[in-house]
Amino acid sequence: MQAYRFRFWLTACLISAFTVISGATQSQKIWTLEDCINYALENNLDINKQLFTVESNKDALLQSGLNMLPNLNANGTNVWNFGQTIDQYTNTFATNTVRSNNFYISSNITLFSGLQKINTYKENKINLQASMFDVDVLKNNISLAVAKYYLEILFNIELLEVAKEQLRITTSQSDRIQKLVDAGSAARGDLLNIQAQKATEQLNVVDCENRLYISYISLQQLIDLPVASDFRVEKPMLKDVQAPKEKITAEIIFEKAMKTRPEIKSAELRVESAQKRLAIARGYVQPTLSLSGSWGTGYSGVAQQIDPNVPPTISHDTVGRTFPSNEAVIIDQLNYSYRTKSFSDQLRDNSNQSVGLYLNIPIFNGWSGRTAINQAKIQKSQVELELGIQTRDLRKIIEQSYADASSALQKFSASKEKVKAQTEAFNYAQQKFDVGVMTSFDYNNTKKDLTLAESQLLQAKYDFIFKTTILEFYMGNPIRIDRE
Repeated sequence: MQAYRFRFWLTACLISAFTVISGATQSQKIWTLEDCINYALENNLDINKQLFTVESNKDALLQSGLNMLPNLNANGTNVWNFGQTIDQYTNTFATNTVRSNNFYISSNITLFSGLQKINTYKENKINLQASMFDVDVLKNNISLAVAKYYLEILFNIELLEVAKEQLRITTSQSDRIQKLVDAGSAARGDLLNIQAQKATEQLNVVDCENRLYISYISLQQLIDLPVASDFRVEKPMLKDVQAPKEKITAEIIFEKAMKTRPEIKSAELRVESAQKRLAIARGYVQPTLSLSGSWGTGYSGVAQQIDPNVPPTISHDTVGRTFPSNEAVIIDQLNYSYRTKSFSDQLRDNSNQSVGLYLNIPIFNGWSGRTAINQAKIQKSQVELELGIQTRDLRKIIEQSYADASSALQKFSASKEKVKAQTEAFNYAQQKFDVGVMTSFDYNNTKKDLTLAESQLLQAKYDFIFKTTILEFYMGNPIRIDRE
């Protein structure tokens, strides 16, 4: 009994503190289901993380497209050589310090490589589309979870109202019997039974408040909203639960879902991507043909030319003698002055161009190409199995939700009739209890049966709403709550 009182006191304190704090804010926002879903989609960390994958795939697609264009590279060098060396431009020995420059521009394009680059581009395009569908999968899962927690709050609100109404009735009876006991018209045992029932229902109210409080926290945590005590959701006027006017089977829902569900689209694209990956792997064992061209020039510090600004001098050199007179044979020799050939002239004169076709035929490379093909085949089989698993799971979810919705509808209809019967039984019992022809024990049992029936009715109601929401969602309809 002491543990019971402590539990009651502790829970009451928590709920009271929550009520006082939340009551301090009179202008808090009332969140609709759409508000909760939109906030979750904008702030969910998992979605934002997946969006980075989308951006990465966009870059990969752009790069694979650019890889099909010719490349163009340029380089330049500035070198000082010390000691004896052969100059590449004059083809002479140089023994002093020589400065040389080289400038080079080249371009290369692959004409054929087993269609690897084209297939890589197509693969990256498919991967981008698949990653975007993966984002939609996360959004759908979060939206469904938000709807579930939102409906749980509405369920707990109504459950709390039922508990409070039962407590109000019991409190009224307790007050009435107290007056009768004081007047000596009723037994004290009846008062004690009613007071015990009142205490039980007070605890039930506290438990319902606690469940409502926890469901508010759970929803806020789900949508990544900082937990606030004044968080409240809109309580819409829901339509009466009734069977769908149009007969829709689980098979019809499944066929529509197969055409629209992002997880199926993503799995199908993964299969296409694996097919492209296999085509790329087969390109490893194909010949490669490429075209390349280049232009280059350079400068050498030992390249010399006649200095036009300095006139040549004439020298007389004896080159031999005549026979038999032995007269000297003299020729005039022009002696020129030299200077280092200018930078611009050397760049012009040393210019060279080249163009060439290059064929590479793989003959043996450690079986790497065949291994890549086998790995690609295994990956293709894996994603095909994954598509089969996704299809199987989708069918199971739809069939289970359809069966649950049908069961919930039947349960709701039966619970509705039960509540109607229990209400009449309770009204009759209350009349008998008021005139003293029913004991408080029997009265309390009748009241408990009514409370249980009302709780079961609420549970069946919201279970049906959620299951039909799932079915509507898998048919491609947005998540919403039908209102009156």
